[in-house]
Amino acid sequence: QRWTYSWKQIFSLSLSTILQQQFNRTGKVEHGSVALPAVMRSGSSGPETFNIGIMPSPQQQVTIGQMHRGHMPPLTSAQQALMGTINTSMHAVQQAQADLSEVDNLPPLGQDMASRVWVQNKVDESKHEIHSQVDAITAGTASVVNLTAGDPVDTDYTAVGCAITTISSNLTEMSKGVKLLAALMDDEVGSGEDLLKAARTLASAVSDLLKAVQPTSGEPRQTVLTAAGSIGQASGELLRQIGENETDERFQDVLMSLAKAVANAAAMLVLKAKNVAQVAEDTVLQNRVIAAATQCALSTSQLVACAKVVSPTISSPVCQEQLIEAGKLVDRSVENCVRACQAATDDTELLKQVGAAASIVSQALNDLLQHVRQFASRGEPIGRYDQATDTIMCVTESIFSSMGDAGEMVRQARVLAQATSDLVNAMRSDAEAEIDMDNSKKLLAAAKLLADSTARMVEAAKGAAANPENEDQQQRLREAAEGLRVATNAAAQNAIKKKIVNRLEIAAKQAAAAATQTIAASQNAAVSNKNTAAHQQLVQSCKNVADHIPQLVQGVRGSQAQAEDLSAQLALINSSQNFLQPGSKMVASAKAAVPTVTDQAAAMQLSQCAKNLATSLAELRTASQKAHEACGPMEIDSALNTVQTLKNELQDAKMAAVDGQLKPLPGETLEKCAQDLGSTSKAVGSSMAQLLTCAAQGNEHYTGVAARETAQALKTLAQAARGVAASTTDPVAAHAMLDSARDVMEGSAMLIQEAKQALAAPGDAESQQRLAQVAKAVSHSLNNCVNCLPGQKDVDVALKSIGESSKKLLVDLLPPSSKSFQEAQSELNQAAADLNQSAGEVVHATRGQSGELAAASGKFSDDFDEFLDAGIEMAGQAQTKEDQIQVIGNLKSISMASSKLLLAAKSLSVDPGAPNAKNLLAAAARAVTESINQLITLCTQQAPGQKECDNALRELETVKGMLDNPNEPVSDLSYFDCIEGVMENSKVLGESMAGISQNAKTGDLLASHTHDAITEAAQLMKEAVDDIMVTLNEAASEVGMVGGMVDSIAEAMSKLDEGTPVDPKGTFVDYQTTVVKYSKAIAVTAQEMMTKSVTNPEELGGLASQMTNDYGHLALQGRMAAATAEPEEIGFQIKTRVQELGHGCIFLVQKAGALQICPTDSYTKRELIECARAVTEKVSLVLSALQAGNKGTQACITAASAVSGIIADLDTTIMFATAGTLNAENNESFADHRENILKTAKALVEDTKLLVSGAASSQDKLAQAAQSSANTITQLAEVVKLGAASLGSDDPETQVVLINAIKDVAKALSDLIGATKGAASKPADDPSMYQLKGAAKVMVTNVTSLLKTVKAVEDEATRGTRALEATIEYIKQELTVFQSNEVPEKTSSPEESIRMTKGITMATAKAVAAGNSCRQEDVIATANLSRKAVADMLTACKQASYHQEVSEEVRERALRFGTECTLGYLELLEHVLLILQKPTPELKHQLSAFSKRVAGAVTELIQSAEAMKGTEWVDPEDPTVIAETELLGAAASIEAAAKKLEQLKPRAKPKQADETLDFEEQILEAAKSIAAATSALVKSASAAQRELVAQGKVGAIPANAADDGQWSQGLISAARMVAAATSNLCEAANASVQGHASEEKLISSAKQVAASTAQLLVACKVKADHDSEAMRRLQVLAAGNAVKRASDNLVRAAQKAAFGKAEDDDVVVKTKFVGGIAQIIAAQEEMLKKERELEEARKKLAQIRQQQYKFLPTELREDEG
Repeated sequence: QRWTYSWKQIFSLSLSTILQQQFNRTGKVEHGSVALPAVMRSGSSGPETFNIGIMPSPQQQVTIGQMHRGHMPPLTSAQQALMGTINTSMHAVQQAQADLSEVDNLPPLGQDMASRVWVQNKVDESKHEIHSQVDAITAGTASVVNLTAGDPVDTDYTAVGCAITTISSNLTEMSKGVKLLAALMDDEVGSGEDLLKAARTLASAVSDLLKAVQPTSGEPRQTVLTAAGSIGQASGELLRQIGENETDERFQDVLMSLAKAVANAAAMLVLKAKNVAQVAEDTVLQNRVIAAATQCALSTSQLVACAKVVSPTISSPVCQEQLIEAGKLVDRSVENCVRACQAATDDTELLKQVGAAASIVSQALNDLLQHVRQFASRGEPIGRYDQATDTIMCVTESIFSSMGDAGEMVRQARVLAQATSDLVNAMRSDAEAEIDMDNSKKLLAAAKLLADSTARMVEAAKGAAANPENEDQQQRLREAAEGLRVATNAAAQNAIKKKIVNRLEIAAKQAAAAATQTIAASQNAAVSNKNTAAHQQLVQSCKNVADHIPQLVQGVRGSQAQAEDLSAQLALINSSQNFLQPGSKMVASAKAAVPTVTDQAAAMQLSQCAKNLATSLAELRTASQKAHEACGPMEIDSALNTVQTLKNELQDAKMAAVDGQLKPLPGETLEKCAQDLGSTSKAVGSSMAQLLTCAAQGNEHYTGVAARETAQALKTLAQAARGVAASTTDPVAAHAMLDSARDVMEGSAMLIQEAKQALAAPGDAESQQRLAQVAKAVSHSLNNCVNCLPGQKDVDVALKSIGESSKKLLVDLLPPSSKSFQEAQSELNQAAADLNQSAGEVVHATRGQSGELAAASGKFSDDFDEFLDAGIEMAGQAQTKEDQIQVIGNLKSISMASSKLLLAAKSLSVDPGAPNAKNLLAAAARAVTESINQLITLCTQQAPGQKECDNALRELETVKGMLDNPNEPVSDLSYFDCIEGVMENSKVLGESMAGISQNAKTGDLLASHTHDAITEAAQLMKEAVDDIMVTLNEAASEVGMVGGMVDSIAEAMSKLDEGTPVDPKGTFVDYQTTVVKYSKAIAVTAQEMMTKSVTNPEELGGLASQMTNDYGHLALQGRMAAATAEPEEIGFQIKTRVQELGHGCIFLVQKAGALQICPTDSYTKRELIECARAVTEKVSLVLSALQAGNKGTQACITAASAVSGIIADLDTTIMFATAGTLNAENNESFADHRENILKTAKALVEDTKLLVSGAASSQDKLAQAAQSSANTITQLAEVVKLGAASLGSDDPETQVVLINAIKDVAKALSDLIGATKGAASKPADDPSMYQLKGAAKVMVTNVTSLLKTVKAVEDEATRGTRALEATIEYIKQELTVFQSNEVPEKTSSPEESIRMTKGITMATAKAVAAGNSCRQEDVIATANLSRKAVADMLTACKQASYHQEVSEEVRERALRFGTECTLGYLELLEHVLLILQKPTPELKHQLSAFSKRVAGAVTELIQSAEAMKGTEWVDPEDPTVIAETELLGAAASIEAAAKKLEQLKPRAKPKQADETLDFEEQILEAAKSIAAATSALVKSASAAQRELVAQGKVGAIPANAADDGQWSQGLISAARMVAAATSNLCEAANASVQGHASEEKLISSAKQVAASTAQLLVACKVKADHDSEAMRRLQVLAAGNAVKRASDNLVRAAQKAAFGKAEDDDVVVKTKFVGGIAQIIAAQEEMLKKERELEEARKKLAQIRQQQYKFLPTELREDEG
């Protein structure tokens, strides 16, 4: 059924009568008979009469109406998401309606000038915020109207949700501003209630719109448009209530009339289209004309509705954008209508009419949009000069560029003369109309100057016209044009300046509005932001911007209200420039938070707002710069005006205070204002000092800047002073504060005035002297102002009291004491304790309220007086004059320390944030304690031990307060120094407490009743010390203790110089291998430290710790290698170079510590990079020393590393094959590669023979054999991979069989190379020779197996059997390794061992099924699955068994049942092989017995694993329920990394070959491609996970964690690996283009991305349906090999650069004999070093991959296809 309208309906529709539009899919009408044969039955009332007639002809009927809700199709996921957004928005709207029921309650406000200014500012800010929020609401409404206009199937519901979120979030924020504004307007009768009513009306209209646009509402389209129109009307009414309606009624009338003109024109176009439809013969074309005409009418009505919505807020760019968007829809529908008509008929007359009507619609539409665009500039008073000035500027440029063409210059001169004439006439007209005579004279003078310049230009033009070939005449014309240009600038300066300021006002207003929108979007996105760090950063940046918006709004309002006021313009410029930095930070924070917001609508809103804010900030930056240039140097005058205004405000506040009417402003408290005044007083002093310096130097620009900063600081000071005065309850203190603040303003005004005069006469001594005197007076007034703060006078009183009391110490002779010694000593001790406690209370009071400091200082003064009396009394006990003088001296020291303590407390209370103030206070408190201790020590020498205990107790009491504020620094020590100090002192503390305990018991045997208490206290102290040591050790390991590391490295170096070590247990080759391993590890760590120094300096500590550990092992093994090396010279060289490497490691570790302390220190960063490079070079020297005399052995190490890399690469290829993504690049068959494989395999056999014989030959022959075998296995792996790819991805199992065969060969070769290295230079009867022969036999067996597999791969009848044979051989070899005594390099958990047994169970079931079916494809799948399942089980079993917590008995049991399980499984496979050769029912029946044996062994193995953990064993946590969260987190991580890449640019370099620059571009492009592809891949995998949950294949919360947890864990770990690999890739790309990392690291990062991507594909493929939508998306990505190809591109680019640099560089060859030989040796050394480093890195990568891949669950190997 198709939807249609009658022509009358369409015509009325175009005239804005909206009908409901039904979007059912178009189909053909089917004709058929509905008359079916009747069924005759006997009725209850007997026979009935039947009438026979003819059915009427079929009729086509179209019903227009509203579809019943019950018949609506089910909601799509996008519609469901929109429903959720609408429901959330409805709640927000309802809350806003409830909030708007009453106004805010404001505290009583005063009537002084500052209060009135505050109210006016708040009113302005609220109006601005409300206006910008209404703009966003109307724009969002228009967006909803536009987005929901089309077919629901094509609707972007995310964008609709974003628009609805914008509406609701801004309505929520608007309600807060309306309530505040209503409270501020409440003094006007009823105005506040009217405002609330208008806001509630708007909220109600928004609620109606939300109900109408619900996908389930079933409301007709007219309801949506009506609700939208209501929002437009309510918005206009709200803006009128706040006096912000910028568009007058005439403008709105014109706008609507133009919109109706578009509708009328569209109606005429519909009529013309009707004529075409009537003559169209083709029904399909006729229907297209009807549909196009209908759409044209709908889009026109849409435009009219949009115009109604946005007309009240048309000044907003976002509203203009929505109206323009609606216009574009009309334009497109008109074009479609014309095209449909042209296709339906050839009647030229009709088509001409249609074209004419369409032109009328387009013209009407252009008139409407032009009216909108011109709104922003309409009514500007400076338009009269614009055109003439612009013409003059453009034409003079043309004259300059036309030098040499006299004719063109003269023609341009004529145009220039006309333009200047117009400008002169305009200026004269303005001068005549000017009332101010001074301004009139200025205009006339400027006009005369311009006319004179024009006359000179005309004369020069005549000369050039008369002598076109004369260059001098042309030059005169050019100079005259330049003079005219200068005169124009001078004449039109005011007009240009007004235009620039006007542009800045608009830009500032838009920036403030955009910032308000972004804050609202940020708050709305907070609920769905799952990244706490990103959210907190965004919240902080929003707070900073919110603090700057009021200044920007006030700047705009002030500039608009006082257009000619320079101060107002400067305030706008300054507030605009201050707004840029926090605004830019908020943009960055918002963009960073977008990927972490899970609500798509909220994320889109935040993204759009951030984008709009960035655009607004760019315009604001440009406009403020131009305004600053145009307005000229006026900072000094503006600052002077500001200070005068502040003085008047303070005078007004004083009058209000006298009348008792001074009230604090909302948000002001006494403590806050006091702190603001204290901190600002220092800022005032600092800016004034700068002002003096700049004025004395005669620097006008910087003097202006200093004056501006001084005025700003004084403004804050005046506000704080007023706040203190309004908040205090003491009228006298309030008056004193206001008077002193006014004195500061008066003195500051004089200072700025003197600075201005000093600029006019720089160097004038008298002027400088006056400047200094005024500055001194201002400083004095500033001190008086600070002293008026609460608590300050009390401290002054206490200081005065201490001074008066201390006068008692000035007498020559003290009277003798009247008390006994014990009594005087006791009183002194008590007074000392009281004074010490009072000192602590003073320190504590500085952090509290001002009243606390007053009380604490008073108590301290009283306690000091008592202590002084007790001290004087104690001095009277002295037996000699000298003793008495000592006591008096100590009392004077205590007096001095007490005064310093009060002064420090006073200073800190004034400005708590002052640098080092808290340290000074703590030091002063310690000084009081120490001076008291000295006096007590002096007076109590008669009681040994007592004084020390008393002193210690007082010191502990002092420092205990420091622990209450652990965030405050108390010394200049670094973090590392502090940790070292605490660790050392903790040891001393423990020893001291033990000594106290022991000596206290032996010292006084009579006091035995205290011994238990002493013992208990000592034990508690010991436990506390132990706890702090554990905590410190943990902290040390986290940050990498530099001191401890350096000591460890130095100790390891010193052991190298110790005598001959104990008899070595191994050969030089054994130690050589280990030293190479640790050396390469140190080099890799150094490389990583170079990278982290740029990207993540906080990770350097862990890397430094790793390097320290590696060097410890290296030094130990190096010592053994040096002892076993022959000749001795080589041993000495090894030892020396290992020590040199240790020095390099120490320097690098020290630089890492320094950089952690100061991560932004670029100098330390450069030093660290140099040290890391030095370490890398010294590693190469160690390796070259090891290589000397063991070339063959070293070649074996290099070859083994290369083979390890090949094995890892084959693992990756297997995963790609398993995922069904291994395809041939060309249409090639396996036959094209078979012969090449066989030929290369035979060559490998020959190399194997040479390798075995090389063990007993020279080192050179061994080296050649090792190199040759490595090259051949590389070639063989490549050709086998090509052959596997040629088999096609339709047969992945056969591909895997073939790759497994070459992998077996590679592993055997790796073992053979290792055995050859171990047997080198050994006698024939050495055990290593037997190992070599065994390894050679395995090698031959595996090569033979490969050849058989290659020959059978295309034989469908035997390839399964062949695969099974190869698997059986592989498992036997793995079992041999498992049963060896070799300890695994790492251990794993018992849980991992248990998890791996599931793969055995599944493989067993697969094997039994294959044995019963005997199908070759089942056998191949079984062979492939068995390999991985058994290998993973054996690896996990052995690693878990060798865990340090596992007992010997449990280990033997686990290993025994691991072997038993493997043997049982081998028997099962061999029985399957037997069945394939002779399939009988009897043999098949025996399969169950074999499988039971395997099951029994698995059960025992699981029990063994459980025993490893004892009673603490628990089932592994099931990860299924968190799978999707992890995947989305991985995708967000990748997207963040991709965004990081987008910001990267290649580093700037000196001019070099272009190839290097191309390489860097290739790095960035390839890395971006990889990041984008992996991001899409992880998201698709997330969709697959959700699909499995929906289908029930994976339970959302499975009952048994073992059911599907492995699959989920595989998906999670794979996604994590992709995210981690991509992040590392981006980091490597960043470091590479900045010159901090090698191409090799980039290559390895790209390969890791490819490998982890393959694993993710496998994980996603395990259970999903192949026909599902999610899997189709995955297959599209996989089939295209997007990630793999992008990785390959990056690897190729990096390899090309890495190997191309050496080829392109010119080598300067030394001609001298000795120098030439040295050069050759150095080049060979460098070559070998690089080769070894590359191969060793490959080996390490292979090990890492193998360790990671063992975690891949066995279920991932299952293929259900």
